Amino acid sequence: MAIQWGWEVNEIVISQVALRDLKKMPREIIDQLEYWIELVEKNGIAEIRKIKGYHDEPLQGDRKGQRSVRLSRSYRAIYVQDKARVLITIIEIHKHKY
Repeated sequence: MAIQWGWEVNEIVISQVALRDLKKMPREIIDQLEYWIELVEKNGIAEIRKIKGYHDEPLQGDRKGQRSVRLSRSYRAIYVQDKARVLITIIEIHKHKY
C-alpha cells in the first residue's frame, strides 16, 4: 500500500504478529483498522492524529518509540513510524486491559 503526495510516500505495513492477531479479532475491529488505514493513506498520519476519537498517543517504558490508536474501547493497534520514509508498521493489535 503506497500513496505518493508531493515529496512524501506513505506506506503501511502490517507485521506478521499483527496479521496473526487479526485472525483472533472480531470483525468490527478488523473493519475499524481497515478504515484507519484508508484514512492514513488518503490524508497522512499527521492529519489522522488530530482525530481525537483514535486517541493516538506515544507509548512509554518498554514501548518507547511506539504509538497506539484506539480501534474500540477495548482494542488498540500498536504502530511505529519511520519518519525518513513515512513508513508505518502496525506491529500488534490487542485487547487493552482495564
